[in-house]
Amino acid sequence: MTTTTRNQPTQGASTEGPPTPALADHRRRASINITPAERAGRIGLGLAAVVVGAILLAGASSVVAVVLEALLVAAGLDLVVTGATGHCPLYAKLGHVPASLRRTS
Repeated sequence: MTTTTRNQPTQGASTEGPPTPALADHRRRASINITPAERAGRIGLGLAAVVVGAILLAGASSVVAVVLEALLVAAGLDLVVTGATGHCPLYAKLGHVPASLRRTS
């Protein structure tokens, strides 16, 4: 007995039609929602936090100190990245747009 199978796309893997909203959101470039002054401040403070955290991390003697200094470095890196890209995901989630960046229609 011979059985034939048809090639059917798996669920959600359609080859035709528009992309799914999740895929479209992934492809879309994040909008700038941080002012130039705030971007410079974030980069400056972020770099300072990374440097200070790295220096302190080198001389850490307890587990608590290592964890806190690693968190300082992570927070600094977050500030540097959001400042460099000009997009803050938290601002986007809260719907915050600085007055200087709002478009008037």
